[in-house]
Amino acid sequence: MKIIQRPSPNFNERKAPLDMLVLHYTGMETGDAALERMCDEEASVSAHYMIRECGEVVQLVAEDKRAWHAGVSRWQGDEDLNSRSIGIEIVNGGHDWPDDDGALPAYPDAQIDAVIALSKAIIERWSIPQTRIVGHSDIAPARKKDPGEHFPWKRLSEHAIGFWPSVVEPSSAPLAASLMAIGYDVEDGHAAICAFQRRWRPSGVTGAPDPDTVNIAAAVAYLYSVG
Repeated sequence: MKIIQRPSPNFNERKAPLDMLVLHYTGMETGDAALERMCDEEASVSAHYMIRECGEVVQLVAEDKRAWHAGVSRWQGDEDLNSRSIGIEIVNGGHDWPDDDGALPAYPDAQIDAVIALSKAIIERWSIPQTRIVGHSDIAPARKKDPGEHFPWKRLSEHAIGFWPSVVEPSSAPLAASLMAIGYDVEDGHAAICAFQRRWRPSGVTGAPDPDTVNIAAAVAYLYSVG
């Protein structure tokens, strides 16, 4: 995998062990605009990598450094997730730059192939647990929607990048308990449910604790407990 270097000045030293992978979409009109922003010292944002629609991988920050991509976030009780994670920005307009028909823009196959290859290499290099592979919306549900309900998490799971339940059975487990067992901050319950649905029940991001969401959350929580 060829990686193009475009160093960003926006990084510092880590303050915790690296044990997470965070996936984002850029949410900007173009990849060039996103790259320019992440290399702008005044913007004070960055990620370790950016992946263009064609699958080109650009590295902005060395993996052992702390890039500034997660913001105020929380997962499984941990904070300062910038110190704990590698961030990958995936070029996609997302909710802010939808297609002309209002649909969320697709992630091209070449781009997702590159996401899979890079993620697998990072996970192996740093021994990142499956339970610590997240989207930005997972760790900041009240603020973020990326990488969005159109992101193919199930496809990634087929390459050992995150969990996807193969069996979902009726469950009486409280939804909040399942979400907390997975790692969500449930202070804003509606936002946490939406974030969960974006990842594991993308056909309906309603924030409602419907039976389908309850059952899937229980199945995911079980995978996290044994995973």
